[in-house]
Amino acid sequence: MIVVLKKNATEKQIQHIKQRAMDLGFKIHESKGVEVTILGLIGDERKLNKQQIEAMEGVEKVMEVLKPYKLASRDFHPHDTVIDVNGVKIGGKELIIMAGPCAVESEAQICGIAKEVKKLGAQILRGGAFKPRSSPYAFQGLEGEGLKHLAKAREQTGLPIITEVLDTHEVPLVAEYADILQVGTRNMQNFKLLKALGKQKKPVLLKRGMSATLEEFLMAAEYIMSEGNHNVILCERGIRTFNTYTRNTLDLAIVPVLKKLTHLPIVVDPSHGTGKYDLVIPMSRAAVAAGCDGLIIECHTEPEKSVSDADQTISPKRLAELIKEIKPIANAVGKVMK
Repeated sequence: MIVVLKKNATEKQIQHIKQRAMDLGFKIHESKGVEVTILGLIGDERKLNKQQIEAMEGVEKVMEVLKPYKLASRDFHPHDTVIDVNGVKIGGKELIIMAGPCAVESEAQICGIAKEVKKLGAQILRGGAFKPRSSPYAFQGLEGEGLKHLAKAREQTGLPIITEVLDTHEVPLVAEYADILQVGTRNMQNFKLLKALGKQKKPVLLKRGMSATLEEFLMAAEYIMSEGNHNVILCERGIRTFNTYTRNTLDLAIVPVLKKLTHLPIVVDPSHGTGKYDLVIPMSRAAVAAGCDGLIIECHTEPEKSVSDADQTISPKRLAELIKEIKPIANAVGKVMK
């Protein structure tokens, strides 16, 4: 339920409304805009008498939210959420580039590529320390050692780091090192993991499940937010369809739809979305045109030597080309690139 307050509502009136709702067992999400303040009430609405709330001083109107995702809904939070990661703002006017290798292979490798991508204009370094693979015999990542290498790369470049967390028991360790914790497609509906991530305060990048509907995607975000962490970044990374030419089908139509339904930032992953390095640049252009807030790109100094996802990894030279090509598109849709 949404309580829209009057423009002249006093702080005393607002606190009285909030206390009344809390006494009935409701959680409150407050959204302050330039023109209006909204209180989102989360709880058993059978306990709440809509007419009684409307009769309280300072209340303009009360509306019901029919969507199952409440906190992620733009109804609850009309203004775009901007997530600040060590000074890098995701969801604002600037288009954000997250770039780096699929897997951390060594300290020299991750520090080297971190310097390359920063020089080209990337604002966040990506790299997998824990690697969930389709084959149990494939490289699984350096785990704790990989996290230390990522921290070293951040120390040398100043770039915030994003890396994946696979299990609830790994959340404290990954949160100790990472600036953004990533939930991979296989874990989008791992509800215990989502709740654990909701209990810590670091931003979470939530990748869409390979067969997830839009509502399932947003409900996964709701699991994180319902535990108190509202710093959620959505990521479209392609879905499983009948198509066999590309690794996945990059569903760019979801970007403007999400922009309409939710206030959360949206990042697109053209690397996993296509599985082919020569499609990363054209699909990046399309993603920016569709209105995404950022891109997450797999980039390796020597892509052919990458121990993971070499087919979809681009070189620093191609990353430079990508950034050059998307700049005018970003400007055309109201985004800026430094």
